[in-house]
Amino acid sequence: MSNLYEVIAKGGPLMIPLVGLSVATFACAFERSTFWIPLLRTEAKLSHDVLEAAKYSLVDARVIAERAKSPIGRFLLAPLKLNHPTPETFRLALETAGDEEFVKMRKGDKLLESVIAIAPLLGLLGTVTGLMVTFSNLNVGGGAASAEATTKAAAGIGEALTTTAGGMVVAIIALCIFRVSVTLQAKQMDYFSKIGSELELIYRQYWYEPATSELARIESARSQDPESAEVPV
Repeated sequence: MSNLYEVIAKGGPLMIPLVGLSVATFACAFERSTFWIPLLRTEAKLSHDVLEAAKYSLVDARVIAERAKSPIGRFLLAPLKLNHPTPETFRLALETAGDEEFVKMRKGDKLLESVIAIAPLLGLLGTVTGLMVTFSNLNVGGGAASAEATTKAAAGIGEALTTTAGGMVVAIIALCIFRVSVTLQAKQMDYFSKIGSELELIYRQYWYEPATSELARIESARSQDPESAEVPV
């Protein structure tokens, strides 16, 4: 810890905002990990349970999705809450819910992008200020004054290099976290699209088309013999 403090102290005042950016970056990484880890652990089983239940009872599938309280659960729950929707309405509910969940998945991206852009600039600014200190203390002469000036000049070079390295390290860490987050988001978009299409297919095959065929049969029977047509309860 003392070595880290010494490094930060050598970097000069510009290391203070860099430390703040690094803290914000690690806080964002921790928050995103608490979001992604539970989601990735449970979404496959939850999706399987909802799809299997939807083949036999939309009510049971809705209960399973609602109980999950997770992004994939909310995504699958959106169309299941509707009352006898058409396939177009069913798909629209999936798309709307998916867009809402993708917005939540992108939380923290703006912060990381800002850190990636600002940290190297702060490092570059530290380089400039450190070199300014160095050249201002490079006086030609001898004796004790010259030795003191040389020490200050060396400190300016150390400040310049430390700030530059600090800015690059913070930016690299933020970039790594950002790329991981973007990769997970892309995979989730593909996964949501796949699961949503499977749920829509189940709804069409097991519920919408049979109901439509039964209704067409009843209407046909009514048109042929209105008195003998039976309407199921």
